[in-house]
Amino acid sequence: MNKSISPFLREFIGLGLLGLFFYLFLFVDFEDISLNIPSEFLTVNTMFLSILLEAIPFIILGVFVSALIQTFVSEDFIKRTLPKNAIVAILPAALLGALFPICECAIVPIVRRLMKKGMPLHLGVVFLVGAPILNPVVFASTYYAFGSQHYIAYSRIGLAFVLSIVIGFIIYLIFRKQQDQLKWTKEDLVTTTPDDEKEKVGKIKSTIFHASDEFFEMGKFLIIGAFIASLFQTFLDRTLLTEIGSSVLLSPAVMMAFGYILSLCSEADAFVAASFGSSFTAGSLLAFLVYGPMLDLKNTIMLFAFFKARFVLIFIVVVTIVVYASIIIYQQLLL
Repeated sequence: MNKSISPFLREFIGLGLLGLFFYLFLFVDFEDISLNIPSEFLTVNTMFLSILLEAIPFIILGVFVSALIQTFVSEDFIKRTLPKNAIVAILPAALLGALFPICECAIVPIVRRLMKKGMPLHLGVVFLVGAPILNPVVFASTYYAFGSQHYIAYSRIGLAFVLSIVIGFIIYLIFRKQQDQLKWTKEDLVTTTPDDEKEKVGKIKSTIFHASDEFFEMGKFLIIGAFIASLFQTFLDRTLLTEIGSSVLLSPAVMMAFGYILSLCSEADAFVAASFGSSFTAGSLLAFLVYGPMLDLKNTIMLFAFFKARFVLIFIVVVTIVVYASIIIYQQLLL
């Protein structure tokens, strides 16, 4: 789009197109259209909308929390709050995740903002992988979904807490001399609004402006990720997954891949996992419940958009190996 068009007009046009898009998919009955549309494409449409509509409320929550951090939290506050010792600071970062009822859809903009404010990379990673699981909403949904198998809910929270610390420590060892792994835009590198101008605008308006910018920036990557995930959900042969679900070694890997592809919000994924209870081992269900919120198709696209590619690839490898190894050990010792 032409750069001469004002930002307000660009956002207005983008919002109008988004509104038209939702109108077509929510209110137009495609079954009445006399076109030979394959049923698979209608399934893709349904899956895409379900992922998108499930994620958007949490994206909105995430961008507003991010905007509040941008407006009200200073770099000095973060530096004063975090322990000086990089290793000791990992534990408070893991506990911090329990305070935010945020799923993996919304955590990327918050971590990105915290890191721009001065949070070290490894602490941002602890928050990134821990917060989508270590919150009361996720625990309650898991506890309810598994009925009498309440140990699944406790195991999920316990594993997420320990693994977020382990993953954060590994990332610290790898990147302690390369902390800046964010992709910086031109606007990020230039101070856009002087302090006196911020006072004129007002903190509430400033928060709304930041949230709006962040929503449109994150939203396009959410849409791309949701569409790709819907394609996988529609065309993936799930019969094969069920056939190998009883394998102690293979089933956790399969359910991790399943959690990655389905891209479900952590507040809702326990009900999907419970539906596989008769076909898969308890360890593989835990793999699904732990790995999916830490890393899925949607937030992978967001990570590549806002972090350097080398960091994202290493992050994916570390999370995958740590979760798989821990599940194998956990089910051998305790399940």
